[in-house]
Amino acid sequence: MNELRDILRRPLITEKSARLMELDNTYVFEVNERSNKVQIKHAIEDYFGVDVDTVRTVRVRGKTKRSGRHLGKRSNWKKAYVQLAEGHSIDFYQQ
Repeated sequence: MNELRDILRRPLITEKSARLMELDNTYVFEVNERSNKVQIKHAIEDYFGVDVDTVRTVRVRGKTKRSGRHLGKRSNWKKAYVQLAEGHSIDFYQQ
């Protein structure tokens, strides 16, 4: 799991993450469940060429869904809140 595509899955662009980008210079990514904070930090720094200040991670548990009388479960996933150093930013719409 040393390659960037194994660690970073996709950026999460929502209303909450847009507000975090503006106020705290914090970006939200969906990441591999087995990646740790150090790996996430190095992946962001290498791919986007920015300095990362802090990384916080959250494990999101999959919801139980029902289709008729059958029960199913969505997959668990992990997201990372990455706060960049002052003066650095990521523009997802240019890349």
